[in-house]
Amino acid sequence: MSKPAIGITMGDPAGIGPEIIVKGYRSLREVANPLVIGDATTVEAACGICGSDLGVERISDPADASFGSDEIPVLDLDNVDDLDRGVVREAYGGASLAYVERAIELALDGDIDAITTAPINKQSTKLAGSEHAGHTGMLADYTDTETYSMMLIEGDLRVTHVSTHVPLREACDLVTEDTVLDTVRVTDEALRELGISSPSIAVAGLNPHASDGGLLGEEDGEEIEPAVESARKEGIDAFGPESPDTVYVQAARGAADCVVSMYHDQGHIPIKMLGFAEGGAVSGVNVTIGLPIVRTSVDHGTAFDIAGEGVASERSLLDAVEVASEMAQWRTRGEIA
Repeated sequence: MSKPAIGITMGDPAGIGPEIIVKGYRSLREVANPLVIGDATTVEAACGICGSDLGVERISDPADASFGSDEIPVLDLDNVDDLDRGVVREAYGGASLAYVERAIELALDGDIDAITTAPINKQSTKLAGSEHAGHTGMLADYTDTETYSMMLIEGDLRVTHVSTHVPLREACDLVTEDTVLDTVRVTDEALRELGISSPSIAVAGLNPHASDGGLLGEEDGEEIEPAVESARKEGIDAFGPESPDTVYVQAARGAADCVVSMYHDQGHIPIKMLGFAEGGAVSGVNVTIGLPIVRTSVDHGTAFDIAGEGVASERSLLDAVEVASEMAQWRTRGEIA
């Protein structure tokens, strides 16, 4: 197929989203037709901040975008006034939510093939009235998706999560046979969309040493182990529960294509250790799996402390668009591995 159309939401106008889009745009065109959904004036300002010779093409319909010129096509929602970078503001939260809502509409209507999101600020979106802790819950809600998960990708290590943005006490209660099995299922499907024909999935335990035969808790034997057995009966190559303190190292070395993590920090810490290991150039990709549309994201926040300086790295954005392009092509072809 021709290069897929990827809708890139600009993220919080006061953050680094506009800058990393500008810095990465020419590289993004090598793997996709990138359409920015945001505020054209803000993107123009980012071109100046980054010292870029790119211009901005203001459009109102994705069909009008041209991808072969030195102008960044921006589906202009024109909803940012008096921009102050690096600050939390209700108006900026409302603008970033509007970009995501528009992108979801376009993806569901088939006007774009996938969505890649630049970072939003959760404090700003909360001020704007959002009840969601981030993109993931919002995307699931707007697409009426009940079973979904967050997948993080950093090099050869992939992790998914049974729960994400909930308190740790609540996260432990969310580890049930049903939730673990659902996460293993959507993980297997997502890995096939990434071109892995026979995925191998390691399932992390909840307690230290996966409860050590029941000495350190009952959840691993009563909830996680039955879920793994059910998944195997369905033909999914899953194993575990594995000791959480070693399974990520083993997976990164090739023992599994993905690790199903039981809660946010259990999966995020090993990914962030790898992604932040090279100084300022944060890498890694966040994928919402289980949705009827393809959505990937950068694996970092709005970086208000450096917004407006033109120094933010575009590396994670490049990774995210590349993964979105790959998944969109698999879905378009109908060739789930």
